[in-house]
Amino acid sequence: MSLPEEDLICPVCCEIFKDPVVLSCSHSFCRACQERCWDTGLRECPVCRKKTSKSGCFPNLALKNICEARREMQELEKTLLCPLHSEKFKLFCLEDMEPICVVCQFSKVHKDHPCSPVEEAALDCKDQLNDSLKSLQDKLDKLKSNHKTSGDMLQHIKEQAMETQHLIRGMFEELRQMLCREEEARLAAVKKEEEEKMAAVNRKLKEMEADALVLRENIGVIRQLLKENNMIMLKKFKNHQDSNPALHSDNMCGILIDVNNHLSNLKYRVWENILEHIDYTPVTLDPNTAHPCLFLSNDLTSCHYKDQMKRCPDNPERFHMSAEVVGAAEISSGSHLWIVHTGSNQDWLLGVASSSVPKNAEVNARPENGFWTLCFRDGQVKAMTSPPTPLETCRTLERVKVQVDYDQGEVTFWDADDDSLLHAYRHNFEETLLPYFYTQSNQPLRILPERVRVTVLRP
Repeated sequence: MSLPEEDLICPVCCEIFKDPVVLSCSHSFCRACQERCWDTGLRECPVCRKKTSKSGCFPNLALKNICEARREMQELEKTLLCPLHSEKFKLFCLEDMEPICVVCQFSKVHKDHPCSPVEEAALDCKDQLNDSLKSLQDKLDKLKSNHKTSGDMLQHIKEQAMETQHLIRGMFEELRQMLCREEEARLAAVKKEEEEKMAAVNRKLKEMEADALVLRENIGVIRQLLKENNMIMLKKFKNHQDSNPALHSDNMCGILIDVNNHLSNLKYRVWENILEHIDYTPVTLDPNTAHPCLFLSNDLTSCHYKDQMKRCPDNPERFHMSAEVVGAAEISSGSHLWIVHTGSNQDWLLGVASSSVPKNAEVNARPENGFWTLCFRDGQVKAMTSPPTPLETCRTLERVKVQVDYDQGEVTFWDADDDSLLHAYRHNFEETLLPYFYTQSNQPLRILPERVRVTVLRP
């Protein structure tokens, strides 16, 4: 309930009550006014002059609340008045974006400026504020989502680091085992040669001892013959004329261990042997781009589909709409080739994709969308042109060779088993390309390793 203005005026200061008090006679005053009146020594009501004890003065809370509300309204009303002309704001200057009065409209400051009534301007401004509010709320929601995603990424990074370290340790353990086997084989070869050479030397020593025994016997016989008189010596001379026995060979060449055979280019020859047991794959898959339903092998060379989704952060590089993944190696020049073993997989796409293809939208894997691919589905091989081109093949594809010549603008697909051409795309590439893979089969797509040849360059 509102009171008339005169009921809110203090009879002493003639202003709206401030901290009002009520006396026992029911008259109200500002506390400060009441105290000034009583400072004269007379404790009486300034209106009716009725004497009042000090204990008969009480705060008037209800009146205080009404007066404070009235003062706030007066302050608000002041803001609705033009400070220059004391007129109500009835217009809104659309150029200076501020409320003005009718006098301001014809002043030099706002002359010829477009204006609108404050009611219309308020509606327009509210619409803009609502748009701004929605935009800010969307940004806040996006920020909250990114904050949650960042938290998920922190956990995923820890898990990635632990898993990667575990795999690295496993791979290095395999290398260590290979090195240990090579070391044991090399040491065993030295030990075997040591035993063989020592046995050969021992045989030589025995042969020498036998030869020495024969020679000593012959020497003894000849010395004894020389002691005989001449006639007896001459009679026996014929029998001992050819008494110089044949000895075993004294050739000691190659008797020492062939150190050069064991140590020459040892590290290189060990590496060459290990290389026969190590695969080199020209393309590996980027796990940070794999759809949550695609599961990659530890060596990142194969992928297959599962109905269950693994927990992955919502990072920008990841495909979220379909079971896709790209390779880690970017293609921006030169010629590149890799072979994919499709085996019994009945649902796949292979080829290349532009690095800018959308990850959060499902689009057809066709050239106009940045894809140059070959598809196998429902028993039919198709080149994903616009529209798709069915391809005739004499047998089921098990190995597909993908060849990209970026500079010439060619992407070609071959049956790797008979080297027959399946399809060729031609396009003037302007973006970086990435090897592209899609499958919704639990049978893996596997990138086949290549044979590595080592060439020694001589200066």
